[in-house]
Amino acid sequence: MDFALDAKTEELLGRLDDFMRDQVYPAESVLESQLAANPESWAPQPIVEELKQAAKAAGLWNLVPLKQHGARRAGDESLTNVQYAPLCELLGRSPRLGPVATNCAAPDTGNMELLSAYGTVDQKKGWLEPLLDGTIRSSFSMTEPDVASSDATNIETSILCDGDTYVINGRKWWSTGAMNPGAALFIVMGKTDFTAERHRQQSMILVPRETPGLTVVRPLTVFGYNDRDHGGHAEVLFENVRVPAANLLGAEGDGFAMAQARLGPGRIHHCMRAIGMAERALDLGRERANARVAFGRPLAEQGVIREWFAEARTEIEANRLLVLKTAWLMDTVGNRAAQAEIQSIKIAVPRMLEKILDRMMQLFGAAGLSGDLPLAEFAAGARALRLADGPDEVHLNALGRAELRREN
Repeated sequence: MDFALDAKTEELLGRLDDFMRDQVYPAESVLESQLAANPESWAPQPIVEELKQAAKAAGLWNLVPLKQHGARRAGDESLTNVQYAPLCELLGRSPRLGPVATNCAAPDTGNMELLSAYGTVDQKKGWLEPLLDGTIRSSFSMTEPDVASSDATNIETSILCDGDTYVINGRKWWSTGAMNPGAALFIVMGKTDFTAERHRQQSMILVPRETPGLTVVRPLTVFGYNDRDHGGHAEVLFENVRVPAANLLGAEGDGFAMAQARLGPGRIHHCMRAIGMAERALDLGRERANARVAFGRPLAEQGVIREWFAEARTEIEANRLLVLKTAWLMDTVGNRAAQAEIQSIKIAVPRMLEKILDRMMQLFGAAGLSGDLPLAEFAAGARALRLADGPDEVHLNALGRAELRREN
């Protein structure tokens, strides 16, 4: 068993680390200033566009694996999940800027996965290529406010055929990226046949942002954070939205299976980035513990603080290994065969991150709760991860059922 990075990953990781240190981390305060100066704007701030151009020039663009469907990183073959894992973790240390600067941000990566896997030639030319180039952003609309969307078969949005068009009616929320005016494409999941077998009722369709009847109703916040730098999350209303039949993604009835195919890579990418967030929090906490004096000695000399850091290190390493095993399985035997591991990391990693963030905030005292540090915002994101792409309870139930059915 070899835990060493291959030469290609090692080289990319070194360049990405330099890019993060030299450009991304210093840009965090610039982003804050630009957001404060443009409080009503949901458009990408100038610093984001600057970083995107810098990432392209550095050959750090479209790192996310898309090899199986022919979409490639410019000038190079696609990476594997194992190769991408340490890179994605590093991007997660600055979750507001790292992923978007390198075109590795949700929901675009998942939407690119869908388009590259199921899109027609025209759909790829019209939407996948601009997404890969970073000239547009996108949104994904699946979750609904009026049904338990943890069971995606419950969704009630209708996508009904009417001659050579489809007519869409429904209300979505937590549509990632929808507040960004540059999100030119909405991939919408709804039902094309309410009478079909339970998992064959759903389909996905491509809806251009400017289509009449599509209304972005309002932004949604997580513990007060609106992710304005990422295009936020929104409630979206579809009222008699009419698009050409050619906008159907894949075939009628394939929507549920397509959603599951999309969510597998999304879940592991979330977990990779979460490990990076945990490492960033630990870095901040280490500096604080060694510099801050209380009751006559540095916090680093307090026994309870040492226990926190010891537990954090063991938990990060254990979760990282589980994520790497999952990535290896996805590369070698496929996402379906790696289902148990994908469920495991989706349960374990956000919980690990929440625990570490809580302790690092405690270490900083009141400062840890403020906007002066990224910890509170990280904590909001960590809590959201326990619901995003399926709540803990759904994954625990499925994983437990599978475990109980295993043969000795």
